[in-house]
Amino acid sequence: MAGRNFLFVPGPTNVPERIQRAMMVSMEDHRSPNFPHLTHTIMAGLKDIFRSKNGTPFIFPSSGTGCWEAALTNTLSPGDKVLAARFGQFSHLWIDMCQRLGLDVHIVECEWGTGVPLQQFADILKNDTQHSFKAVLACQNETATGVASDIAGVREALDDASHPALLFVDCVSSLGCIDFRFDEWGVDMAVSGSQKGLMLPAGLGILCASTKALDMHKTATLRRAYFDLQDMLQSNATGYFPYTPALPLMYGLIESMKMIQEEGLDNVFARHHYLAEGVRAAVTQGWQLKLCAAEAKWYSDTVTAVMLPEGIAGTEVIARAYRRYNLSLGGGLSKVAGKLFRIGHLGDMNEVHLMAAISGAEMAMLDCGVTVQPGSGAAAAGNYWRQYAAPSGLGAPVISKDEHAKNRISGQAIVKG
Repeated sequence: MAGRNFLFVPGPTNVPERIQRAMMVSMEDHRSPNFPHLTHTIMAGLKDIFRSKNGTPFIFPSSGTGCWEAALTNTLSPGDKVLAARFGQFSHLWIDMCQRLGLDVHIVECEWGTGVPLQQFADILKNDTQHSFKAVLACQNETATGVASDIAGVREALDDASHPALLFVDCVSSLGCIDFRFDEWGVDMAVSGSQKGLMLPAGLGILCASTKALDMHKTATLRRAYFDLQDMLQSNATGYFPYTPALPLMYGLIESMKMIQEEGLDNVFARHHYLAEGVRAAVTQGWQLKLCAAEAKWYSDTVTAVMLPEGIAGTEVIARAYRRYNLSLGGGLSKVAGKLFRIGHLGDMNEVHLMAAISGAEMAMLDCGVTVQPGSGAAAAGNYWRQYAAPSGLGAPVISKDEHAKNRISGQAIVKG
């Protein structure tokens, strides 16, 4: 098929050319005297991304799922009680892992399209006067439904109950895209991966652990071997790893963190929100369709899940987009399988990138019998992006018609920003 594939799944994301170039390195000795400089540079950069001075970052050659396991097995023991909410496929899978590992999971079932139920968590924790819960699990961004949750609110629930449980957060599809504050929110284990907001290929599991969580390692008895943090701590202290690291990905990670630093972390968050608002305008104002996210407070700034009308199969829309227009969209998972498609808008992305996703999705929907006005999605998104000033990472903000007219009269080209 002529042209390139347009990748708009919510991970893995597009890898910028400068990161691709950074990963084109010759293999080297990971036991050499110079290697610790690479390790220490990465760990310092990750602390900035997590917004942590006190946390300890770890990198495993794995996916984020591997770091789920690392977080659990290094802090908990068989039969330990944990609190978790199930409101999407990835919150479900983390619960499933807990159960497979022999943990006692108290599950709060939620409507898919909502997020962490703060009031229910608060009530449960206040009533747990014996402090039987050893950990609370929360997905900051449920990729399957396009839902973001309030992690600061979970910490508040724990503090209001004076509860000592560890706070575990899945930030796989939010780190580097949506505001995350490890220290300020009192997070004990934050789990992420390389293939989403960090704009790398899959292959690195990334973890940040609090001092409290590392202390729990001393008494935790869940079986662990490859994911034992003690092995990592001993090797990382001298700048090395207990086994062969993924060198090209590590060089790519350094370049990724440079890109984020150059744009500014707050600007990255603002860009993601700005782009997400345009996509949501395309869906709700242009196409007149519904989001899976039930309320605005749940809207994710990294992925939008678009509900399709009754009788239209999401799998058909996704297949049509891929086969006819070379556009990759995310599918519905588990409870929402076949009911929606997902547009990922995270990582290295701007307005024109997303215009391709919106237009391609619209054509695929029309081909599959969805009643939408041709061009309506792009028009609604474009109106939003042209109406509101773009964050600094997206170039010059919009200038008003009066300013345009003034510029034409004066013959000057004025660029704000």
